[in-house]
Amino acid sequence: MTIDNEAASDSLFASLRRNALTGPDQLRELYPQPGPHALRKETDRLTEETRALIGLSSLVFIGSADAEGRADVTPRGGPAGFVSVLDERTLAIPDATGNKRLDTLHNVLETGRAGLLFLIPGRPTTLRVNGRACVSARPELLARLTPVGKPPVSAIVVEAEQVYPHCPKSLMRAHAWQPDQWVPADAQPTSAEVTLAQLDLPGLTVEQIQQIERESLRLRYE
Repeated sequence: MTIDNEAASDSLFASLRRNALTGPDQLRELYPQPGPHALRKETDRLTEETRALIGLSSLVFIGSADAEGRADVTPRGGPAGFVSVLDERTLAIPDATGNKRLDTLHNVLETGRAGLLFLIPGRPTTLRVNGRACVSARPELLARLTPVGKPPVSAIVVEAEQVYPHCPKSLMRAHAWQPDQWVPADAQPTSAEVTLAQLDLPGLTVEQIQQIERESLRLRYE
């Protein structure tokens, strides 16, 4: 297949999709079977050790999708342990000040599902938790949660169906916690430059967006 020629009259994705894998059998022709421990270590309960990991995590990525299958991943951060373990299967993630799009909350309302990836800054350990989810605004629940700034308006509650301690290779390959391997700040577009290109509004300047960002960060808990 000549990708460039096909893409000339079609989108690149469409041309690649025509020759994409279509089933698990084709996939397994390319990869060996997982080892027994990789399968056995998945559970539907939070052990004392995985609860401890969640209690040390200050960053969690939430994967969700809407009713039509359009996927989204968003980060949530707070003080270590801001995600509360309510029992051996149930977690609650407090709402925090954001851009008010509410993409994740809308997705959870539509499908009742969410996937979580917990990280501990400076450590290679990660933990995946997938399961049923809902959005709750019950006062007695919100009172139990650790606020990220102001008290939460709602919380995402997840009932674990898959709990899986993930291999640290990706963070090690990425040198995620090694500052000497990080890209220099001046080698990448700034947040304001990216936003300006996305908005594409005549008269709007990088300096104006930088001021908006500074104000937003100053009021991040409001």
